[in-house]
Amino acid sequence: MKFMKLGSRPDTFYTSEAVRSVTTEVSSDLIVQVKGTRYLLHKFPLLSKCLRLQRLCSELPNSSHPQIVQLPDFPGGVEAFETCAKFCYGITITISAFNIVSVRCAAEYLQMTEDVEKGNLIYKLEVFLNSCILRGWKDSLLTLQSTKFLPLLSEDLEITSRCIEAIAAKVLSNPAKVNLSHSYSRGGRDDLSSCNGAESQRHKTNSKGWWAEDLAELGIDLYWRTMVAVKSGGRIPPTLIGSALKIYASRWLPNISKEGCISKYLHSDHDSESTGEITSKHRLLLESIISLLPPEKGSASCSFLLKLLKAANILGASSSSKMELARRVGLQLEEATVTDLLIPSLSYTNDTLYDVDIVMIIIEQFKMQGQSPPTSPLRAKLGRERRRSRSVEHVDFDFQESRRSSSASHSSKLKVAKLVDGYLQEIARDVNLPLSKVIALAEAIPPFARTDHDDLYKAIDIYLKSHPELNKSERKRLCRLLDCRKLSMEACMHAAQNELLPLRVVVQVLFFEQARAAMAGGQVTELPSNIKALLVANGEDPSKLSRKLSAAATGTADDEWSVSGLKSPKSKMSTLRMKLAEDDNDLEDTLTSQDIELKNSKLKTLKSIPARPKKMFSKLWSSNRSMAERH
Repeated sequence: MKFMKLGSRPDTFYTSEAVRSVTTEVSSDLIVQVKGTRYLLHKFPLLSKCLRLQRLCSELPNSSHPQIVQLPDFPGGVEAFETCAKFCYGITITISAFNIVSVRCAAEYLQMTEDVEKGNLIYKLEVFLNSCILRGWKDSLLTLQSTKFLPLLSEDLEITSRCIEAIAAKVLSNPAKVNLSHSYSRGGRDDLSSCNGAESQRHKTNSKGWWAEDLAELGIDLYWRTMVAVKSGGRIPPTLIGSALKIYASRWLPNISKEGCISKYLHSDHDSESTGEITSKHRLLLESIISLLPPEKGSASCSFLLKLLKAANILGASSSSKMELARRVGLQLEEATVTDLLIPSLSYTNDTLYDVDIVMIIIEQFKMQGQSPPTSPLRAKLGRERRRSRSVEHVDFDFQESRRSSSASHSSKLKVAKLVDGYLQEIARDVNLPLSKVIALAEAIPPFARTDHDDLYKAIDIYLKSHPELNKSERKRLCRLLDCRKLSMEACMHAAQNELLPLRVVVQVLFFEQARAAMAGGQVTELPSNIKALLVANGEDPSKLSRKLSAAATGTADDEWSVSGLKSPKSKMSTLRMKLAEDDNDLEDTLTSQDIELKNSKLKTLKSIPARPKKMFSKLWSSNRSMAERH
């Protein structure tokens, strides 16, 4: 760290009963009072260098007693005044990055300019500032930090702007080597050196990785201005800017890294006014960080953006800040984890644990990216062979690149589908979560993105267990989300024994498992008697279903075995439409009715249908095993 020594006389200031005096043979003829401290001084050395004191003394009446000058609003306080006074007496003073701002502001206040005397204090301070302080990284940073104590004067004297420009220039000087290691910023300060000395070797060898950590020590106002200057240089990669912002957020918002992002201040014993001030300060800091985020996709990690969004919810940030974060998260949602999406809800309009609405906005932003795979291939080659030009090769290359990009987009949609299903499993435990939000979230994912429905089934099962008050219609609305064809063997086994599911869903599961077994090897067998009985009980013809099953086994699937296929107008499987219709004539009503009249032998088969899905499932599997043996 650089410093400058001025003057050669020893320090002769001393204190006696809260009065500062100078040891000299000449009696004092000037009393200067600075913020409660009295200085017994002499006119000649001070008035010869301080134009302001000259004017103040000229306005006072002549007297044989020492003249008294009041300086109540002196910038920098008694320390800065005493340094200026010692300079006037020729006493040795030391100027460094720690005190140059306060002394410079004090000298400006006292008007210690070249017009009063050549080589005055202001001139010497400016030379030291420009030639030494602003050339060093640490000195520039310390000087900038000290401007926060005298912000207005520092702005007027352009100390703040000059420090910011010097710091930004050093960051931009060699961006290829800039990284985020902590070797210099945490390794200790340089030994004191004279103004004419060179930068220490330690500073040179470790000049790669200290800027982000060191800048994180600045207050948000100075940090924001410095980062704007760094970004405007256009030489720092956006990802590096994002990493630097993450370091700063972790420094000043340490609790955003914890689950739930509950600030310690929100649950402290501070009074409400103090808590409000802290929250307001953190809110300003958070919104400033958001405004500094580079516009490029991927400049900040999705996890970091979601932590900022959690903090924004808790600190009550503006809607525009939340929407900006939601938009950015949506651009790279495939990078998120379920824990990242668990954003606590502090809204007074609902009692849900997590903010599901903001997650819906994020998903919509993800879907609005417009990343659709190309549908039109390149033109076919001409009939006769000819030499391919470079431009054609370039078009071919661009097409391949677009296909790879589209493939990655499709992959990201598959990842987001798994993410949303996992998120549904977590929020489904919330007893205050309305059914409409669960359905909206599940339907926000396009059907092709869910390669299987096991995770969605788990979420539905959890929701049914956590909300036993759901009526029959609501349970059917929820279960309509399932595509039984996309359930694994394990999920089917669980669903067939799940008493919380509507019986229509259990029948679908059993039927599709039977269809899956029947289609194995390309042969179709008869449906089990228990499923036939269920169909007959509802006025359906099992033989028609067998013919459809045979056609599906030998032809194209066309998604007719999926729930979406059954809903499609193209589907000819009328025997299963009663499973999807939302009316009062469903299977549950049929099986629970006590007025069924068993008038013929076919309807008497209903007596053999197990009352519990578990027994029915075991019968179905025994039938499947027998069919497998016949194959």
